[in-house]
Amino acid sequence: AAKYRSVGSTDMNAQSSRSHSVFTLHLTALNPESRQALRGTLNLCDLAGSERLDRSKATGARAKETVAINKSLSSLTDVFVSIGKKASHIPFRNSKLTYLLQPSLSGDGKTLMLVNMSPTEQSCSETLCSLRFASQVNKCELGKAKRSLEEVDEEDAASISSSMSATSSRAPMGGKRGGAMKSPPARNRRPTGGRPGRR
Repeated sequence: AAKYRSVGSTDMNAQSSRSHSVFTLHLTALNPESRQALRGTLNLCDLAGSERLDRSKATGARAKETVAINKSLSSLTDVFVSIGKKASHIPFRNSKLTYLLQPSLSGDGKTLMLVNMSPTEQSCSETLCSLRFASQVNKCELGKAKRSLEEVDEEDAASISSSMSATSSRAPMGGKRGGAMKSPPARNRRPTGGRPGRR
């Protein structure tokens, strides 16, 4: 993730994050006997911090990055405010960040957020903004997570099993292998009932 993250220098931070970082892992478990597939998605999202131009002294491209970061964080706040108020419309489409995180914030999964704050007196304003943001998040109730359990036909079951076997055989012995496994195309899948559980 660090390889693809944009980092630059400002008056506030010598290694300032100039973008958000989102790592998405898609998981699939298959029961070949019942031909049921359990699917899940894990999103790890590291948000760039809000920034004031009068402190960072960012100009040019750096200033544009600051505006984009602050705008997306503002859109994320609007989403949390709407969820907290149980509004009929949630503005997920207001930014790429909120649109990407929509499945995680729509009540089908569980979400955990950690807020980092600076202990310095100079960052008092940013700390207060972070606390207000955390307060809005704390008001949200997403409900119980739901299991994504699907019935698959024989062809899909064979395709999933083959993909899992190929991925397992390519992994080095005694170690871990990075990368995401592609799911086969959907074909005649029927959701099945089940007790809600954690994904």
